[in-house]
Amino acid sequence: MSEFSYEIVEEISVLSSNAKGWQKELNLVSWNGRPPKFDLRDWGPNHEKMGKGVTLTNEEFAALKEIITRM
Repeated sequence: MSEFSYEIVEEISVLSSNAKGWQKELNLVSWNGRPPKFDLRDWGPNHEKMGKGVTLTNEEFAALKEIITRM
């Protein structure tokens, strides 16, 4: 697997957590030095490990917000 880097620029919210200490979080994350994107994924304690997740641009996040608001 290729190397990558990440920086959690802003911790926005914890949506849930489990008994093992993992948390589903919404954050702004910069991947490989690129501009930060909204990121929704499970994180292990101290953000040392991560699960699969979804990243959204500002435009995608705004579209999702609009969809959720209409529901």
